[in-house]
Amino acid sequence: MIRRLYDWTLSLAAGPRAPVALGSVSFVESSVFPIPPDILLIPMVIARRERAWWYAFLCTLTSVAGGVLGYLIGMFLFDQVAVPILTFYGKMGWLDEFTTVFNQYGWWFVFIAGLTPFPYKVITIASGVAGLSLPVFIIASIVSRGLRFFVVSGLLYLFGPPIKDFIEKRLGLMFTLFVVLLVGGFVLLRFV
Repeated sequence: MIRRLYDWTLSLAAGPRAPVALGSVSFVESSVFPIPPDILLIPMVIARRERAWWYAFLCTLTSVAGGVLGYLIGMFLFDQVAVPILTFYGKMGWLDEFTTVFNQYGWWFVFIAGLTPFPYKVITIASGVAGLSLPVFIIASIVSRGLRFFVVSGLLYLFGPPIKDFIEKRLGLMFTLFVVLLVGGFVLLRFV
């Protein structure tokens, strides 16, 4: 099923309404859809390199807007569904601990999820659940999602089709290593 969904998403990149498809996939991926917008972004930039920056901007804008939807889902639907269940099982204390940690370091969670292959939608919903400051959430989302999509578009713009295989196979790993080094650097500075 995932393979068919992947193939369908990829076929959208070749159509005349590709920018609408890119914006739509980017929006829903941030809250519910399992396929990342890079699947459309990569072939679209290769096909029309002169539009690389526009596609990256569109992807960033719609991804952050979809992230706000995920935030709102976590904020407004969590109380009706999860709180009664957690109360029944005596786990509301766990929720309090989680929200305290999330509110303290939530911008890091959002930033890291926005860059790496970690499902961004999980963090968008968790941000609403924990009541992370909406402006903090939006700023962290703009920075991380923008960095991700502009780097992908920039590499494709500069290097064209040869970089496509590298991006599809290794970019998630490279972003993950970048984030590990970044977080490690801040932890090191804090304790030195």
